[in-house]
Amino acid sequence: MPPLSIIILFLVLIGIATRKMISQNLPIWVIMALGGLAVILTGQISIQKAIESINLDVILYLFGIFVVAQAAESSGYLENLTDKLFSRAKTEKQAMFIIIFVLGLMAALLMNDTVAIMGTPIIIQLCSKRKELLKPLLLALAYAITLGSVFSPLGNPQNLLIALDSNLHYPFIQFSKLIIPTLINLLITFIFLAIYYRKILNENVTKIEVMEIKCTRTVKMVRISVIIFIFLILAKVTLSILNIQLQYFQFCFIALFASIPILLFSRQRYKTLKDLDWGTLIFFVAMFILMQSVWDSEFFQNLIKEFNINIGEIPIILIVSVLLSQLISNVPLVALYLPVLDHLGASHAQYIALAAGSTIAGNLFIIGAASTIIIIQNAERRKVEPFGFIDFAKIGIPLTIINLFVYYIFIIYFLAI
Repeated sequence: MPPLSIIILFLVLIGIATRKMISQNLPIWVIMALGGLAVILTGQISIQKAIESINLDVILYLFGIFVVAQAAESSGYLENLTDKLFSRAKTEKQAMFIIIFVLGLMAALLMNDTVAIMGTPIIIQLCSKRKELLKPLLLALAYAITLGSVFSPLGNPQNLLIALDSNLHYPFIQFSKLIIPTLINLLITFIFLAIYYRKILNENVTKIEVMEIKCTRTVKMVRISVIIFIFLILAKVTLSILNIQLQYFQFCFIALFASIPILLFSRQRYKTLKDLDWGTLIFFVAMFILMQSVWDSEFFQNLIKEFNINIGEIPIILIVSVLLSQLISNVPLVALYLPVLDHLGASHAQYIALAAGSTIAGNLFIIGAASTIIIIQNAERRKVEPFGFIDFAKIGIPLTIINLFVYYIFIIYFLAI
């Protein structure tokens, strides 16, 4: 009989997969919140341990970015950005190409969660006249920002963790070696989706006229916030390349600092806070609690020992990180995998394999990447039907297998030599 926390986890996964059958209005965050509450009430994790398990850096980062994104949308700034971004697209396939290669590669610098927050309303705005485009374009966004985040320490939280807590002396250089297989996988993703949705992506895009945006105080504050955010991110990249670590120059502080102009000087600051995506923040809090409880049960650790798996081999690192990321999330997985690799005296290739595997795990199921959850929550909060568990998996499973194979070949033959 598996531990109770494992049973609760599987009930949560089943609930997420079948929630539309239960209720059309049941958000993912409610199911995850019930799971987090269940492990506390059943004594699977203490209240103190539950509080300690919450990654406050992630929560504060998301809060800051949510503030900027919400103000950008309500002020019309995001609509103007959508028009500029897609004004050159003549066909729907070109629009998908822009999403996969422009928004996807943006994730390498701005972090995939950021692009998920910013990109979802952009695509919803783009598809306002053709609702059937929503599913393929939102799927393209989800798969692309996961892949685009692979080749940068700043692409996602687990990559950042590897860059900071491993023996990679020049993480930007080491991670950048994955840019070629990442571009290959992005191209494969575009071809895969273009073929799968060929009956939908069959029209020309109505020419988008870029309208001048009214320069309100909120728009001014949004522009200042975006400039602050980009400047601080570039400063963070520069310091990381120079191997300079500043204690308080963390991502959460960058996002919070960028949100200050809106919170202090925008006339819409109270409406921005009221309309904020609080559900996604609750989802992350509950997820941290549930996953900590699952790991503390030692169920998966014992399985690895029982089957005598050599978790230091590159193929095993890739497979284990993809599969276990579905169950305990990629950030906790990486946090617990790193000490094992350190103990084994792992090579750079093994750390890079961990980064690649734990990241592309997000393209297998919707629970595998926080950025995918953000896209779904963001869309549903705007009364838009994005994509379901089955929609994502029937494309994500073969796509992840192909992605995994491309990264495996590249790491084995070009990095592990």
